[in-house]
Amino acid sequence: MTKTFLFLICILVSFKSAGQQQVPLNEKHYLDSLQHVLQKKIADSSRATTNFLLVEYWKFKDTLKSKAYLEAGTVAAKNDRYLSALALFYKGQYYFNWNKPKASEAFKKAEEALSYFSTKKAFAKRAASWYNYALMNIDKMGYAFITKVTLEKAIPTAEKTGDPSVVAYYYTQLATILMNNYQFSKAASYNEKAIALLEKKAPRSTDLMFSYLTGVNINSYDNQGEKARKLLEKAQRILKPYPSSLNYPLYYYNEALYYSTVKSFDKALNSIDKGVTLAKKYNQQQLYQQFFFRRYDVYQQQKKYGKARQILLDIVKEGTLTAKINDRVTIYSELAKMSEKLGDYKEAYHWLNKYSQASDSISSDQTKVKINELETRYRSAKSLQKIQALQSENRQAQLGARNDNLYKLILGMGCLFLLLLLVFVLFSARSRRKLARQREINYRQQLSEMERKQQLKIAKAMLEGEELERERVARDLHDGLGGMLSGVKIGLSGLTDTQRGITDDKDLHRIIGQLDSSVTELRRIARNMVPETLLKFGLETALKDLCEFYMRDGLLITSEMFGIKKDIAMNVQLNIYRIVQELISNAIKHAHANNLILQCSQNENTMFITFEDNGIGFDMASISDKKGMGLENLKNRIAFLQGKFEVHSMPGEGTSIDIELKTSTDE
Repeated sequence: MTKTFLFLICILVSFKSAGQQQVPLNEKHYLDSLQHVLQKKIADSSRATTNFLLVEYWKFKDTLKSKAYLEAGTVAAKNDRYLSALALFYKGQYYFNWNKPKASEAFKKAEEALSYFSTKKAFAKRAASWYNYALMNIDKMGYAFITKVTLEKAIPTAEKTGDPSVVAYYYTQLATILMNNYQFSKAASYNEKAIALLEKKAPRSTDLMFSYLTGVNINSYDNQGEKARKLLEKAQRILKPYPSSLNYPLYYYNEALYYSTVKSFDKALNSIDKGVTLAKKYNQQQLYQQFFFRRYDVYQQQKKYGKARQILLDIVKEGTLTAKINDRVTIYSELAKMSEKLGDYKEAYHWLNKYSQASDSISSDQTKVKINELETRYRSAKSLQKIQALQSENRQAQLGARNDNLYKLILGMGCLFLLLLLVFVLFSARSRRKLARQREINYRQQLSEMERKQQLKIAKAMLEGEELERERVARDLHDGLGGMLSGVKIGLSGLTDTQRGITDDKDLHRIIGQLDSSVTELRRIARNMVPETLLKFGLETALKDLCEFYMRDGLLITSEMFGIKKDIAMNVQLNIYRIVQELISNAIKHAHANNLILQCSQNENTMFITFEDNGIGFDMASISDKKGMGLENLKNRIAFLQGKFEVHSMPGEGTSIDIELKTSTDE
C-alpha cells in the first residue's frame, strides 16, 4: 500500500466517527415504530425520549425535521431534570454535522448536567457526550486530544454502564484512532476486544457490523488480506437482509479497499462503481468523494498515471476533500508524483510548490532537494533541446557554446539578482497597498457604523412619532366621536321612552343598533391604536389579551410566556407589542392560518419570540418580494431593538419565525 493511505485513514475515521448512528439496520421498521408511538397518548417522559431518538435519526437526512423533534422533545422534558439534561445531548446531535462549535458546547453542557445521575443510561450518555465533544474539537486539538478523552473519560464512563456493547463501541473508536497513527497491532487488539464483546451481546447489531468494517480497514492497511476478507464476509452477512440500508456505501468502500490490498483491481473498481452510485443516492457527499480517491489509488497502482492524475484534479476542483489543510497537502503531493511519473516536470514543480506552501515545511531538506531536482530536470530538458540543435548545426562550435553558457550563467545570475530586487520592491509595494486598503476598510466600517446609528435614530423618531399620532387619534376618536355617538344613542333611546308613538318603529331600532355597532367598531380601532392593557398591566398581560382579542370560531391562538419582566422600558414594550400584532395580522390576513402558536421568553436583557402558523406559507427564494406581507415593518422595528430574525417557510407547510431582541437599546 502507498503512503496515500495516510490521507485515506484521516478522512475515513472522520466519516465513520461522525456518520455512525445508533439506528437498527431495519431502518423503516425502526422509524415507523417511533412515529407510531408519538401518535398515541403517552406520558411526557416517553414522548420526550421518542422525539430525541428521531432527532438523531434525522440529523443527517433532514435538519428541519431534526430541529422540530428536538423542540418537541425539549418541551415534553421541561418538567424532568434528567430529560432536560438529555435534551442538551440531543441538541449537540442536531448541530453535529453542520455547526461544530455549537455541538461542542452542547455536549460539554450535557456531560455536566448528566453527572448528577448515576443510572446506566446516564453513564452511557455521559460517555457519548465526552467522545462527541472530543470529536467536535479534533481539528483544533488533534488526535492526541481525542485519544486522551477516549481512554480517560469515554471508556471508563462506559464501563460503569455494565453493558458490554457500550464499552465495545468505544473500543472500536479507539482502534480507529490508533490505526490512523499506524499503530496497527494495538488497533487490531482493541477492535478484536470489541468484536468479542458484541458477538456475545449483540450478534446482529449495527455496532458489530461497524467493528467488522473497522477490522477490514486495519488489516488492509497492515497487508493482512486474509483476515480482512473474513471480516468483510461477516459484515456482508449482517447487511444482506437489508438491501436498502444506508450502510452499503461504507461496506463497498471497505470491499474496494480489500480488493486493492490483494491486487484484484478490476473487482476493486466494480465495488467503487457500486459505492459511488449509492453514496450519491443517499447524499453521502464525503464518502462519495472518497470513492474517487480510492479509484485514484487503483489507477496509480495499475500505473495508469494519466487517469490517476485526472481524478486528483477533479477532486481539487470539487473541493470536499481539500477542505482541511492536511488533506490538501496529501493531494498536492500525489499530484506532484503523478506529474513526475508522466514526465511533466513543470506541472510537478507547480504542485510541489503548492504542497510546500500548504504544509509550511519548505525549509525541510528533503522538500528542497525534491524541488531543486524537479526544477533542474525542467530547465535541463529545455537546455538539452537547445544544445542538441546547436550540435546538429556544427559540432565544431563546442568552445563557443561553452563561452555562451558561461555568458548565460552570468546573465542568469544578474537576472536572478534583478528578480530578487523586483520581488523585494513588489513585496514592499504590496505591503503598503494592504495597509492603505486596511485603513480604507476601517474608515468605511466607521462610516457604516455612523450611518447605522443615524438610521436607528431616524427609525426611533419615526416610530415614536407614529405611536404619538396613534395615541392622539385614538384619544380623539374615543373622547370626541365616541362620546358624540354615545350621546346620540342615549338621545334616541330616551326618545322611545318619552314618545310612545314611536316605540315600535323598526327603523328607529335599526338605527340604534347601527349606532351600537359603530361605537363597538370605534372602540376596536382605538384599542388597536393604543393598547390600554399594555399601559395598565404590562407586556405579558397585553400579549395574552391581544391573542384572546383575535381568537374566534375557527381561529386558535396558543400563547406561552416565560420569564417576561415588568421593568422593560415602555417604548420597548410597545415595539414588541406592535411586532407581535404584525405577526398575528399577517398570519390571518395573508397566510389564511387557523392555528397560531406564540412563544415569548426573556433571558436577562434579551427577548426571544417564536411564532408559527399553519397557513399557506411561501417560497423562501422569493422572500425579498414579500414586502406586502409586512416584512419591511417588522425589519424596521426589529432593527430599532438591535435584534435579528429568521424566517422558515415552504409553500403549503406554514411559516415559522424566530426573533431575538434587546430589551435595553442604546440611545
